Amino acid sequence: MSELMTPALAGAAAGLGVAMPMGAMSVLLLQEAMRHRRTAAAAALGIAVVDLGYAALATAVGPWVASHVSPVEAWVRLASAAVLLAIAAHGLAGSRAGAAPPAAAPDPAAASGTTRTTTGLRPATAFARYVALTAINPTTALYFAALTTAQGATLGTGPAGAAFLVGVGAASLLWQQSLVALGSLAGARISATARVWTFRLGYGLVAAYAVKIALPLP
Repeated sequence: MSELMTPALAGAAAGLGVAMPMGAMSVLLLQEAMRHRRTAAAAALGIAVVDLGYAALATAVGPWVASHVSPVEAWVRLASAAVLLAIAAHGLAGSRAGAAPPAAAPDPAAASGTTRTTTGLRPATAFARYVALTAINPTTALYFAALTTAQGATLGTGPAGAAFLVGVGAASLLWQQSLVALGSLAGARISATARVWTFRLGYGLVAAYAVKIALPLP
């Protein structure tokens, strides 16, 4: 059991690293939560499912790629770390420039006490739409591809890979559902400063992960 804790915790950190930066999808999720919590919960599940799906695909392919480039394994790790650092640097630069999008103004329907969402979605439709919107984000796929290729040997066994995926899925779902709860309770009172700090914490995790997989240097 103890040997599975390391990949599970690594997966949790990876899941938080991709979920925490508060971009457009997070703001859309908060807007849904401000209007109808049940629909937002379904949307949050859709986002977490895509994160888990990309992680599963990358975990399946990453060890195979790593096994075929074992003579230059250290350089593969370094290249993967460079990709993750580039993602982190781009995100952190955006947060310093105030790139976190502002929350939208409250919808008149919400003010009148109705439960209609911004798009009038039912939970099942919201789930499908958020799956589609999250799936077209190439950064998520690139993030997990770099991460799992660099850790091919670690995730090469079935139990370790499964523990990693459990960590990814649980962390992503927990974060998305926390956003739903926050949006439902706080609504438009979520400050721009709070959004910027989620960028910094999330991309800080990505940068820390990049340093971890880069060491020892070739």
